[in-house]
Amino acid sequence: MTITITLPPGIEQRLRAQAEATGKAIGTLVVEAVVSRLALANLSLKEILGPVHDDFRQSGMNEGELDTLLQESLDQARSDRKPLSGSSA
Repeated sequence: MTITITLPPGIEQRLRAQAEATGKAIGTLVVEAVVSRLALANLSLKEILGPVHDDFRQSGMNEGELDTLLQESLDQARSDRKPLSGSSA
């Protein structure tokens, strides 16, 4: 199938840069992206999160330690975030 799409300039630039960096044709990258997206659509949340759950079990952490780690990471991300100009946040 042949289709024509219009990409926003920023996406086109990123696509061209990725093609150059990987040595792949733009068309190849687009097909890979579509195939990946369609494959993800068929996965359940359990399948998507499976590797994360496996890593957690192998880490030896308990749920309380994970909660603490996630909260600390969230707090750090929030403190690192630059306030939007003109906002009082």
